[in-house]
Amino acid sequence: MAQFVFRRLLGLFAVLFIVSIITFMLMHAIPGGPFSREKPLPEATVAILNEKYNLDAPVLEQYLDYVGDIVVPRVTYGRIPPSVSEDFLINIPLPAFMGDQAALRWINFGPTYGSRNRSVNDIFRDSLPISFQLGSAAMAIAMAIGIPLGTISALRRNTIYDYAGMGVAVFGVSLPVIITAPILQYLFGVQMKILPPTGWGEIEHFVLPSFALGFVNSALIARLTRASLLQVLNEDYIRTARAKGLSERMVVIRHAIKNGMIPVVTILGPLFAVLVTGSFVVETFFGIPGLGRYFVTSIRGRDYPVIMGTILLFAGVVSLANTLVDIVYAWLDPRIRFD
Repeated sequence: MAQFVFRRLLGLFAVLFIVSIITFMLMHAIPGGPFSREKPLPEATVAILNEKYNLDAPVLEQYLDYVGDIVVPRVTYGRIPPSVSEDFLINIPLPAFMGDQAALRWINFGPTYGSRNRSVNDIFRDSLPISFQLGSAAMAIAMAIGIPLGTISALRRNTIYDYAGMGVAVFGVSLPVIITAPILQYLFGVQMKILPPTGWGEIEHFVLPSFALGFVNSALIARLTRASLLQVLNEDYIRTARAKGLSERMVVIRHAIKNGMIPVVTILGPLFAVLVTGSFVVETFFGIPGLGRYFVTSIRGRDYPVIMGTILLFAGVVSLANTLVDIVYAWLDPRIRFD
C-alpha cells in the first residue's frame, strides 16, 4: 500500500512536470502577450513591464525561474514585508535557534498581471474554498440522485420505474447547465421568490447552483450505475448467492451493488476534481466568486501566472482523485491488488 502511494506520488510529480512544460510553451507560442491591448501601450511602457516580470528573458530561463519558485523551498530570516512577488502558499515558522523569525516558505505561483495588489496564491486562498464548497455540494447531490436512480432502474428493468428513471437521466444529459441554471433562477428566484437567484455566503445560496451543477452530472452517474449493475446481476456469483438462499435484499446490497460501483467510482474521481475546481458557467450565472471564472479570464487576458497556476492545480487535483479511486478499488473488490 505504502509503495503504491509512493509510486503514484512520483507519477503525480511527473504529470505536473509534463503539464507545466506543455502549458508554458503553448502560452508563449500564441501571438501577443499579457500587455497586448486593443489600444497599444507605448513601447517604453511594455519594455518596462516585460523587464519587471522577466518576460524579456529567454523562454527556457523564464520556465526555470517559474518552476524554481514553486518547487524549491526557501528559508527566510527576519520580517519579510508583504509582496505579491514573494507570496508563498506555505509559511512554516522554524525553531528560534535557527535564527530570528526564521521560516520555511514554499510554493510561490507569482503575481497576477491583472492586478498590482494580488498574487495567484491570493486568488487560490479567496476563490478555491468557495469552489470547493460548491463542488462538494454538487457532488453530493449528483450521487444522491444518480446512484439510487440507476440502482432502481437496474433492479426494475423494463418496468415503469426503469423507463421513468432513464427518462430523467436522458433529460439531464440533454439539458446542459447553461440552460438549467437560468431556468432555476427564473422559477425559484424570480417568480416564486423562494431562494435567492444570486449571491454567496448563506446556506440558501447553495441550493440553486448546487442543484443546477449536480443534476446534470447525476444523469451520467445514473446511466452508468444502471449499466454496471445490470452486468453484475448476470454474473455467476450472483446466481450462486441466490441459490444459497440469501434474500434478494442481501444479494443486492452485499454482492451486486458493491461490485457494480467500480465503474461508477472510476468517473467519480475526475468528476469531483472538475466540480471542486470551479464551474465557470454556474459561477457566472449565480454571481459566485469562485475559481472557475479565472480559467477563462486568465486565458483571455494572457495572464501567464494565473493560467499556469490554475492548470497545475486542476492537474494535481485530478491526479490525487485518481489515486484515491485506485485505493477505493481494493476496498470494493478484494481481488484487486496494488502490486
